[in-house]
This record gives sequence, C-alpha cells and structure tokens, in this order.
Amino acid sequence: MNEIICPHCDKAFKVDETGYANILKQVRGREFEKEIHERLERAEKDKDSALKIAKQESANAIQKSMGEKDIEIERYKSLIREKESSVNSTVEQAVRPIEKSLVEKDIEIESLKFLVREKDNSVNSAVEQALRPIEKDRDNLKNKLESANLEKKVLENSLKDKYETQIRDRDDAIERLKDMKAKLSTKMVGETLEQHCEIEFNRLRSSAFQTAYFEKDNDSRMGSKGDYIFKDHDKNNTEIISIMFEMKNESDFTATKSKNEDFLKELDRDRNEKGCEYAVLVSLLESESELYNTGIVDVFHRYPKMYVIRPQFFIPIITLLRNAAMHSLTYKTQLAQVREQNIDITNFETELDKFKTTFGKNYDLASRKFQVAVDQIDKSINSLQKTKDALLSADKNLRIANDKSKDVTIKRLTRNNPTMAEKFAELHDD
Repeated sequence: MNEIICPHCDKAFKVDETGYANILKQVRGREFEKEIHERLERAEKDKDSALKIAKQESANAIQKSMGEKDIEIERYKSLIREKESSVNSTVEQAVRPIEKSLVEKDIEIESLKFLVREKDNSVNSAVEQALRPIEKDRDNLKNKLESANLEKKVLENSLKDKYETQIRDRDDAIERLKDMKAKLSTKMVGETLEQHCEIEFNRLRSSAFQTAYFEKDNDSRMGSKGDYIFKDHDKNNTEIISIMFEMKNESDFTATKSKNEDFLKELDRDRNEKGCEYAVLVSLLESESELYNTGIVDVFHRYPKMYVIRPQFFIPIITLLRNAAMHSLTYKTQLAQVREQNIDITNFETELDKFKTTFGKNYDLASRKFQVAVDQIDKSINSLQKTKDALLSADKNLRIANDKSKDVTIKRLTRNNPTMAEKFAELHDD
C-alpha cells in the first residue's frame, strides 16, 4: 500500500499498487507531455533564430566573398589579356621568319625533285647501256655452264659405268678366291704354304745355298716332327747352322682360329729332338696382329733361339742366321778338332762360352737393328734411309764381332790352362 497526501487539504489517503501506478501514470503523462511540448516550442524558436542568424551571416560572407572573387577575376582577366597580347606579338615575330624559311624550302625542294628526276632518267639510261653487255655475257656463260654440266653428267655416267664394272670384276675375283679357300682344307692350306717356302728356297739353292740341306722332316720316331730342316756345312763337313722350320696357316673359314703361341712349345721340342740350333715358325696365323706383321719377331723370352716370321721373310731369316754363323765357323772347326783329340777342354769351353756370350750380344744387337730395318721397310718406302742406317749399324756390329773373333788365338785360349798348354806344346814338338 502507498500513501498519497492531497496538495489541497493535506489529507493523506492510501491506495494500492495498481491505483498508485495509474495515478502516477496520469500525473507523469500530463506533466511529461507538457514539458516536452514546451521544450519543443523553445527548440523551434531557437532553431528559427539560429537559422535566421546563420542565413544572415552566410549572406554577408557570400556577399563579401563574391566581391573579393570579382576583384580577383578582374585582376586575372587583365593579366590574361596582357599575356595574350604578349604571346601574340612573340608568335608573330617567331612565325614570320619560319614562314619565310618554309617558302624558301618549298622552292628548294621542288628544284631538287626536278634534279632527282633528271638524274634518275640519266642513271636508268646508263644502267641499261651497261647491263646490255653484261646480260649478253651472262647468257653466254649460262649456255656454257649448261653445256659443261651436260658434259660433266656424261663423264660421270661413263666413269660410274667404268668403276661399277671394275667393282663387279673385283667382287667376282673375291668370290672366286673365297670359294677356292672354302674348298681347301686346313691341311691343304698348310701344304700350300710349305710348297711356297720350298719353291722360294729352290729358286736360290743353286746360287746362294749350294752346300745346304733343306728337306722335309720325315722322322717321327720321337712322336712328332717339324715341317722342314735346314742345315749348311763347309767343305770340311763342319756344320755351320741348322734350323728347324714349322709352317702354319689356316683358312679364313675355319671355325676356331689358332694362335702362333699354340705351336711354339712343340716347335722347341722338335728342334731339341732333331739337334737343330735355331727354330723358326713361318706363320700366316693372327693376320691382324701388328706384332707379327712388322717383320721378324724373336721369342727368346719364351724359347731360346726361336723366331716367328711371315712368309716374305723366309729367305732373309736364313741368310741372316747363316751369315752370322759363318763368323763362328773357324771356332767350331777348332773345337771339333780338339774334341777328336780328347783334350781337356774345361777352361777352353769357358773361354768359348765367354766368346759366344759376347758374340751373342753383338748378334742380338745386329738382329734388333735388322728388325728395325725390316720394320721400316714394311712401314713406308720413304723410310729407306733409316733402314739403310739400321743395316749399316748391323753390319758394323757384325764387323766388330768378326774383329773380336780374329783376336781369339790359341795362346789366349790356353792362358791359365796348363793342360791345354802342355798338349799344344807336345803337338808343336812333334
């Protein structure tokens, strides 16, 4: 319950919450609306007065600004008029000489165009006159070129036909050779090489090898045999040199290709069994090998006194070994005589071995020089001078060996050998 005091009688009365709220609402509503209305009226009046004052002030400011702008515009207008007059005068002064110059240039251009037309006409006529003989020469050259091309084609066709014919003939020859090789067995090819070597030797037998023995080795009692044995003797039947030869070749169509190395061991055994001093393998195996195609190849590192050669070096190797052995023939003769008399030759053989060693060094040196010479011959004809030098060097070493052999005497051989000295003294006394 709320208590309300009447403002007129000062009497208090009580009302409930609802009644109090309604009274308060009525009182507040009327007072609030009245106060709002008054405030709105005052605000409207203030707004109107403020608008009037603002309008007046704006009008005054605008009026003042317009006056200032008009003054400024007039000032700029006068400046523009002054600038326009100044620019016009300057432009007129600048344009006058330019217009005059343009007129002069136009006149000059017209005159130059006229001159150019005249020059073009004269140049064209001169060019035409100059081109007439050139065109004529060009046509002549063109005709000559066409005829040359025609002759070239005819010549090319003839050469082509000629070489095609030669190529066909060569191919036919190659096919015939291949067919012939295909029909030959490995044994037949080997026998063909043997026949070649035998023919080459017999061709020179009567002139260079009159006392030589060169026959096939038919003695197979030891289980194997070589192809040929070469031996040479002097007039006293003292052996100068002996060589065991083996010839090896195979067909190009053989399935398994052999190597020279495969036959060296058997050749060395045959040489020792037949008592030959040297062994030589004449081979066409390994036809692409640069080592064997260079000439005479010594294989002393594998087997002593053994060589591998191509067929073209068959006669040169015999000549080389025979000539080298001729220098030691005297000593071989003396050695044979001493052996027949049963003389103690222990120190004699030592001295002889020393001589053989020295001689072998000179011989090896000569052989290497000869190898160099043969290599140079095979490589190029232009290296004949080098070959000559190598051969001369080989000859020099052989002369040195010969000189050393001449220096060997019985006195030197029996030095420090009482037995030999005593025997030779007895022979001298007798």
